[in-house]
Amino acid sequence: MDIENAQKAVDDWINEHGVRYFNELTNMAQLTEEVGEVARIIARRYGEQSEKESDKDKDLGEELADVMFVVLCLANQTGVNLQEAFDKKLDIKTKRDHDRHHNNEKLK
Repeated sequence: MDIENAQKAVDDWINEHGVRYFNELTNMAQLTEEVGEVARIIARRYGEQSEKESDKDKDLGEELADVMFVVLCLANQTGVNLQEAFDKKLDIKTKRDHDRHHNNEKLK
């Protein structure tokens, strides 16, 4: 599924199963919460913190999908075509960063 279809799928879901979109500030807070859940898994599973027994069954993919869902909600409710924005950003990063990363001694 491309990003454009993902935005439509989220909008369809909101219209079928939700009452409406949460307002933008609520979704921003929700996004922060979801990113925090991803950070907790990464810090404990891949970082130096020990993983609590209660966190061992957490699904990183599910938490990343939660982040994506809220980002898609925010894009929909603010009129952002995320497919176009992503394609543009990838082009900018490709042109700007190709040589930069190849020439970075820290990455060798």
